[in-house]
Amino acid sequence: MWLDRLSGHSSPAGTPPPPNSRSFSPARRPGRLPRTQSLRSSLHPRSSSTSLLLTPDDSTTSLPGTARSSPNGSASRPAQSRQQRIEVNDPLEVLNSIIGKKASEKPVETTSEKPSQLVESIDFGGLSLEQFALQGTETGGIVRSDDGAQAIQQFECEQDKYQELHNAIADCDEVLKSVESYLNDFQNELGAVSAEIESLQARSIQLNAKLENRRNVERLLGPAVEEISISPKAVRAIVDGPIDENWVKALNEVEARSASIERSSASVKALEDLRPLLADLKTKAVVRIRDYLVSQIKALRSPNINAQIIQQQKFLKYRDLYSYLHRAHPTLTEEITQAYVNTMRWYYISNFTRYSQALGKLRLHPSDPNNVLGGDASQKNAHASAGRGFSAFDPFTLGRRIDILKTTNHMAMGAHVAEEDKSVHGFEVPFRHFNLALIDNVSAEYSFMAEMFSVKSFQQISRRALEIFEPVFTLGQNMTKSLIENTTDCLGVLLCVRLNQQAAFELQRRKIPVADSYINGINMHLWPRFQQIMDLHCESLKKVAAAASRSSMSTLSLTSDDATQSSAPHFLTQRFGQLVHGILALSNEAGDDEPVSNSLGRLTAEFDSLLAKLSRGLGDPKRRERFLYNNYSLILTIISDTNGKLATEQKEHFNEMLASVMRR
Repeated sequence: MWLDRLSGHSSPAGTPPPPNSRSFSPARRPGRLPRTQSLRSSLHPRSSSTSLLLTPDDSTTSLPGTARSSPNGSASRPAQSRQQRIEVNDPLEVLNSIIGKKASEKPVETTSEKPSQLVESIDFGGLSLEQFALQGTETGGIVRSDDGAQAIQQFECEQDKYQELHNAIADCDEVLKSVESYLNDFQNELGAVSAEIESLQARSIQLNAKLENRRNVERLLGPAVEEISISPKAVRAIVDGPIDENWVKALNEVEARSASIERSSASVKALEDLRPLLADLKTKAVVRIRDYLVSQIKALRSPNINAQIIQQQKFLKYRDLYSYLHRAHPTLTEEITQAYVNTMRWYYISNFTRYSQALGKLRLHPSDPNNVLGGDASQKNAHASAGRGFSAFDPFTLGRRIDILKTTNHMAMGAHVAEEDKSVHGFEVPFRHFNLALIDNVSAEYSFMAEMFSVKSFQQISRRALEIFEPVFTLGQNMTKSLIENTTDCLGVLLCVRLNQQAAFELQRRKIPVADSYINGINMHLWPRFQQIMDLHCESLKKVAAAASRSSMSTLSLTSDDATQSSAPHFLTQRFGQLVHGILALSNEAGDDEPVSNSLGRLTAEFDSLLAKLSRGLGDPKRRERFLYNNYSLILTIISDTNGKLATEQKEHFNEMLASVMRR
């Protein structure tokens, strides 16, 4: 080790140097030893070992002059190594100067033996190396005597520093040994960690392989296991949970798993174990659905209950329950459906019965047999004055009664409003409100059934809805019959016909086929009654014509108290014109298939015959022509604001009659 160059103490004079020590050359020329000012005075000897360890080759300190010469001419090593960097000459140059060889010559290779030239070329004169060095001769000395003494004195002064430096180097050796031990331990531990990392890496590779295998297995078995597995949460919800949205979701999950298990034909023990449990769970679900639906059907029978609230919040909200029950237990589904139909049948007939009774309390204009064209006006007025306080009512004038067809209020009158209403109405008012309520309820019920019982066909749903409303339809037909059976108000009947047609159009718009039979049944009551009333009008005109042929005076006396013959329009003309105007106003969009045209044609022909007979009672032909002209002009004036095909035909007819009168 390079630290061996710095030995602790020099050998005594005459003692050979240690085997490991480097021989001190006695051939150095006498000269002043370099001063040790290059030593770093700021460094403590204990902490200077680091710099020495970093630059070991820079330590080439000169030996002190106190070293004694050995017998073979070599000086022993100094007692204490100098650690400082000292500026010295190149050792090769010094050696060449000793042996008398020039620097330009090729250096002699170092051998294990001392060269003979080195010994023979130096003449010590029997002196020791120290004495030779102190002698200061120019021929053989290495340094001058004064320089050697100064170096020795300086060495003795700085001996303590060298001792401290030696101690620092020794401490550094100990530190280096401990560092070496730490590094060895760290290397051993690093090797163990490396081995452990290799082990972990190998284990990681194994785990990755296992994970990939598990993923492959999960990818293959996952869907199959998912199809046959049912979560415990869903099972608990089906068995004990309240029936709500979560219960419906759990039921759908159970049904999906059940369908996948039933489709599976594999003989797997897991499936065989699951099938009995799944069957019990389905049975439990069916029982709970049955109990729920039955409880809601019973709630519909509660007094003053609004069925639509239960239908929307309890039935339609959980309509999937009925669909599941239909798939799981069709027989039970039919029984529950029939129970619902019976309950709603009772619900609607009871409510509509009370409503019809409330509408029956409305005050209506009285029915009078004399309300025909040829009726006696005096008897009509007497009947009106002897009435029960009803206001005067003209059945031949349409007036504002047509507003019932044009109103935008499609809300039915409430039962309590009908019971408290004190005004007088035509019979078309209760007819309209009853049918409005009926159409609204039929539409709502049919829509509910189509959505709730969606698993059934539309024909089955229509039959069920018709079964529910059949008593209500019968009630409505009976009510209509009671309103029109004794009346001679053909305008009121025709208003009911138009209201019935509006109801039919509304049902077609809503796509509700259930009430078609009811609409047709109402028409079967209204049209025959309308024709009967028109026949009564015709018969009354025939009677007036027959009376006119027997006595013109009696006929003309219907309009005047005196018997003076007049060419003014007959009072029947005013009544006839108003009646025709009302019929035309209500038939502006009438089709050719309606009986209005035929009935009105018969009535017009009878009136023409009556006017002809009345005109013959006037002796003067000009008066007769003037009489006919005035009557036809009045009729044309009355019906001039009507529109439609039927109105055009009537206007053309009366214009032809007026033209024929003028051609006479």
